[in-house]
Amino acid sequence: MDEPTLRLEDFLSRFQLLRPQMRVVTGNARQAAVLVPVVRRKEPGLLLTQRSAMLRKHAGQVAFPGGAVDETDASLIAAALREAQEEVAIPPESVDVIGVLPPVDSVTGFRVTPVVGIIPPDLHYHASEDEVASVFEMPLAEALRLGRYHPLDIHRHGNDHRVWLSWYQHYFVWGMTAGIIRELALQIGVRP
Repeated sequence: MDEPTLRLEDFLSRFQLLRPQMRVVTGNARQAAVLVPVVRRKEPGLLLTQRSAMLRKHAGQVAFPGGAVDETDASLIAAALREAQEEVAIPPESVDVIGVLPPVDSVTGFRVTPVVGIIPPDLHYHASEDEVASVFEMPLAEALRLGRYHPLDIHRHGNDHRVWLSWYQHYFVWGMTAGIIRELALQIGVRP
């Protein structure tokens, strides 16, 4: 089976033409932001990290660079850019922010805003040893293929939640990260 392809120009025009649908969220008070870094290539990639196994929360999980907003951040976008620089050495000035996706409430009590940005293909990533075990790139067309995500319905704290699961190479992509990628696919009109 041939791998799906998606040109950067097609992704950008779809992303900018289709406005994200705002969904009702539970209203977590603590704000966080993640950078959804799309690597600028004719056929773009999606940059992801695997969190360090030594972290107290979400150890070993695949994630986007990001974290809690602090008082020095001028905005949610600034927080995402700061965290991306701290975690994988992406210079904020090298990111072309193209928009944000609707915020997502995490099980840890944060309202997380995904910030979508285009990054150059020649960046030299330097993972923060305290936070990031590895940095990898997934072809964007493959990442946005809806059929790769499988639902798992769980009951937690008296509420039903749907969690999305997927594999890429030896990486298990699930939870909020898989949900954000899936939301991006839905926004740009990718069909299953």
